[in-house]
Amino acid sequence: MGGPCRAVGGFGTWDYVVFAAMLLISAGIGLYYAFAGGVQKTSGEFLMGGRRMSAVPVALSLTASFMSAVTVLGTPAEVYRFGARFSVFAITYALVVVISAEVFLPVFYRLGITSTYEYLELRFNRYLRLCGTALFIILTILYTGIVIYAPALALNQVTGFDLWGAVIATGTVCTFYCTLGGLKAVVWTDVFQVGIMVAGFAAVIIRAVVVQGGIGPILNDSYHGGRLNFWEFDPNPLQRHTFWTIIIGGTFTWLGVYGVNQSQVQRYIACKSRFQAKVSLYINLLGLWAILACAVLCGLAMYSIYKGCDPWTAKCVSALDQLMPYLVLDILHNFPGMPGLFVASAYSGTLSTVSSSINALAAVTVEDLIKPQFSSLSERKLSWISMGMSLFYGGVCIAMAAVASLLGGLLQAALSIFGMIGGPLLGLFSLGILCPFANPVGAFVGLLGGFTAALWVGIGAQIYPPLPHNSMPLNLSTAQCNTTGLGAEGNWTSLMAPQATERPVLADYWYSLSYLYFSTLGTLVTVAVGIVASLLTGGLRQSVDRKFMLNKEDFLSNFSFLKPKKEDKVEVLNWKRVADEGTDNPAFNHVEMDFTDNKEKVNGVHT
Repeated sequence: MGGPCRAVGGFGTWDYVVFAAMLLISAGIGLYYAFAGGVQKTSGEFLMGGRRMSAVPVALSLTASFMSAVTVLGTPAEVYRFGARFSVFAITYALVVVISAEVFLPVFYRLGITSTYEYLELRFNRYLRLCGTALFIILTILYTGIVIYAPALALNQVTGFDLWGAVIATGTVCTFYCTLGGLKAVVWTDVFQVGIMVAGFAAVIIRAVVVQGGIGPILNDSYHGGRLNFWEFDPNPLQRHTFWTIIIGGTFTWLGVYGVNQSQVQRYIACKSRFQAKVSLYINLLGLWAILACAVLCGLAMYSIYKGCDPWTAKCVSALDQLMPYLVLDILHNFPGMPGLFVASAYSGTLSTVSSSINALAAVTVEDLIKPQFSSLSERKLSWISMGMSLFYGGVCIAMAAVASLLGGLLQAALSIFGMIGGPLLGLFSLGILCPFANPVGAFVGLLGGFTAALWVGIGAQIYPPLPHNSMPLNLSTAQCNTTGLGAEGNWTSLMAPQATERPVLADYWYSLSYLYFSTLGTLVTVAVGIVASLLTGGLRQSVDRKFMLNKEDFLSNFSFLKPKKEDKVEVLNWKRVADEGTDNPAFNHVEMDFTDNKEKVNGVHT
């Protein structure tokens, strides 16, 4: 690169070797669980690991798939551009994990479900289950497209790493071990990949500290550059990131992932006991904090190194997502294999997220769409169908990667999708678990209202992006760049000037809502409309089985660890006594679906 840009290195032989080794080890884990790591003869074994998983690997798996390449590339660039305010997400993660573990997990684990959307049929009706399944499939395929394509594009434009070669290689390897090894392979490859992610971050941080002469100069530069701006208490919901948008909006956004999203829930309810499931969530919180700290520190180190000559303003990179790869090639090019380690780190994030998505998509398709229609299928056939679904969705996700280029910033695009679709789904589950008077009509009307509101503001924000002052960008300088043709101010104006196109009144208010509030809006509208519609359609006259609701015993069980655990284990095996048709789940047995107890309640709901 000429002009003001530093002469950064390229990708060498050892870098490709390190990257290839990461892919081969991931594929090898899949092979092990396909042929030597235990039986995968039933769909329960394939999709749920036989419900015998331990807390620690599940915790690391949750961390790995949550912290995708979006985190590895997006978060440091976010900190570089907007400051360390993003680290307030540490509080958000704690709130999300506590609520998931104490509100949603007890209900899902008690019911012994495989797909979270089974709950919607047990609590409401089949139509809402299908709505939830369809929304999840759309959400996951769109998000997975971003996760595969965006890091490949960023790394390609900086390192020259082949774009579609990387997309197809990672997608193929991912599909390979998901199809062969099932959930066990997904979890154990995630454990390996979270190690690679931490190693990639560590290499960048250690080298940056050495280059800058210690951690002190990095923090000093960050302080004087305004990057240590942790606390911004402006309550204005239009500001992109403030303490309140991150705490409130971030909690709703990520609760839609941890609390009710199949990709995450499937892992922790596969644990051998409810205690292990809760422990996996709390251990995972430590992992989230560690990776967030690494990503924020990388962003501050990047600012310290480039404070006098910003590569983005100087046009050395064309997007903020390319800053991390640019930094790696700049400071690690003299260390063979180190750039490769970082690329392996970014792609480990991709693999872990995509593998979880493929496995979850296969689970909801088999459990929600195939089993209810073909109840006579044997477990062996269902296992083969599950493998076939993994293969199919792997291909779909690779194909979907091309669409991701149409969406804007990497981090924000991903969270916007979660907000627009995940928020209403979170509201739907919250109605079922927390509101005993919520009925199917109210839940459906609420879901429709929440989805409409979230989609309205989300699509509006894509068409009319919020004005720059709402995102509060910090100053970037090119004063020390070796050029006379580029001034910081001139480039700043061209990048950040408002568009001259006509903007409707709503654009500067409603459409300028912080993207983190999309989920909050969707959830709250769903719950509010659902409550009103339920009350108007006789919700108070129904009687709901307590096992579908959160109750005080779920909370008190946290303090009964000295007593023998009688109901800590999933009751799947007990349900088989109703009708022995080779299924692990009551939601798919035609006899059980019509089962009426002695209180005249069908599925626990008095109709």
